[in-house]
Amino acid sequence: MQVVHTIAALREQLAPFRRPAFVATMGNLHEGHMALVRRARPLGDVTVASVFVNRLQFLPHEDFDSYPRTLEADAAQLAAAGCDLLFAPGERELYPEPQTFKVLPDPALADLLEGAFRPGFFTGVCTVVMKLFQCVQPRVALFGKKDYQQLMVIRHMVRQFALPIEIVAQETERAGDGLALSSRNGYLSPQQRAEAVELSRALTRMAQRLRAGDAASIVEDDAMAHLRQRGWQPDYMAVRGRTGLQPPAPGEPLVVLGAARLGDTRLIDNLEV
Repeated sequence: MQVVHTIAALREQLAPFRRPAFVATMGNLHEGHMALVRRARPLGDVTVASVFVNRLQFLPHEDFDSYPRTLEADAAQLAAAGCDLLFAPGERELYPEPQTFKVLPDPALADLLEGAFRPGFFTGVCTVVMKLFQCVQPRVALFGKKDYQQLMVIRHMVRQFALPIEIVAQETERAGDGLALSSRNGYLSPQQRAEAVELSRALTRMAQRLRAGDAASIVEDDAMAHLRQRGWQPDYMAVRGRTGLQPPAPGEPLVVLGAARLGDTRLIDNLEV
């Protein structure tokens, strides 16, 4: 696997290829990222991953400075998973001047759920993803369903800008007990780690009740109350239509999404119904 740190070197390495398959990450990688890389390999003629901790998607009180930077370990994992090329730019390489031009996503999709609790988050996501797309020029890009709203936002962005990129969704990778794999799971104490699976269990119960015909509003309220009783601080436990993430219309395919803080760690998860 080749490792490059500049856009010029990246483009030089990619020059012989016509169909890059791309996985964008912020590093501190886990098996969920490796599943994306393995899925990417047969979809292109070269497999590219990026590692870049994007300042634009962190709020002032969030963990940008303390977010783990584990490039050496990340590179070893990527190489073992079959990645061909790692793009690991420094902040000055990707943002050599203040990024005053930004991609503003549709508020109807981006200002709810995660966007309501993390204002500006999806502007930061869209801006860095658009910039990485311009650097890599992929024909296929893979994103995990764990960040469900992010996946929807990026799909809409690609469609509206007519980018020649196929967005492929990868199912959420989970630990044996059902906890969605996440870089932030490493912040949990052993006791919190044992409790953390309750978020996915709550979403599973929501899905079961919806299939049984229970009203979405009651299912949401009960899930919020259940997590609070167990010591969580939930931001939302929501029932939404899959495509626009709006309150669902009758007969629309559903997804249940949750975000909650356990101690100092904020976890998200979702489940298609």
